[in-house]
Amino acid sequence: MELSEPQLLHTVTDSVATVVVHHPAKRNAMTAAMWRALPPLLDTLAADPGVRVLVLTGEGGTFCAGADISTLRRSPEEAQGLAVHAEEALAAFPKPTLAAIRGHCVGGGSQLAAACDLRFAEEGSLFGVTPAKLGIVYPASSTRRLVSLVGPAAAKYLLFSGELIDAERALRTGLVDEVLPEGELPKRVGEFTRILASRSQLTQAAAKEFTNGRTDRDAYWTGQARDSGDTAEGVAAFLERRQPRFTWSVPGRG
Repeated sequence: MELSEPQLLHTVTDSVATVVVHHPAKRNAMTAAMWRALPPLLDTLAADPGVRVLVLTGEGGTFCAGADISTLRRSPEEAQGLAVHAEEALAAFPKPTLAAIRGHCVGGGSQLAAACDLRFAEEGSLFGVTPAKLGIVYPASSTRRLVSLVGPAAAKYLLFSGELIDAERALRTGLVDEVLPEGELPKRVGEFTRILASRSQLTQAAAKEFTNGRTDRDAYWTGQARDSGDTAEGVAAFLERRQPRFTWSVPGRG
């Protein structure tokens, strides 16, 4: 496949998987093939014990301008279904995920960013949820996820108007977690993902389930903590003033 063709690229370096939305001819708009490719790629990376953190970003100076409009012309319902399936797969990824955002993060791009656990953005980035410009009903699951991040009033502002907001306003509303000066995003993402990769996957995986609202796995996580040895290792490392060597890892999917 030629590098100029629409595709999802990925690398794994120092326990961090980086997935790049690559469609520079259309500001990294997601084609149907790209939406379809994301869930199996995520399954592969989730099953890789060498991956502890996932970063989602866009090629060049744009995160993702949304869905390729040509997919909406053919079948809006199918296109929306593909986007929701990819978004849900990203939200269900069992390890920490971080969206590294430059430029436009709009439409389907905002769905992908919202499905990540954290969002770091460069100054000058623009965010928009734009179905009202196209007469599209935004999916219920995507709407609930947006509301959980920014609250009902801000979600209504974005959904009703389709207007773009800047990174500073996105930070104030909770749509992003950090805003970095131009040129500082890669360094900060690298620093923070190294921190995440050094922490207990047991803590992270349980916290991810709990904060996402799951309420039926308390006993499971109590058992995992008891049997993993991570707690004993963490306490010992703290008392011995050394870095802990956590061994628990996310179980492979059946």
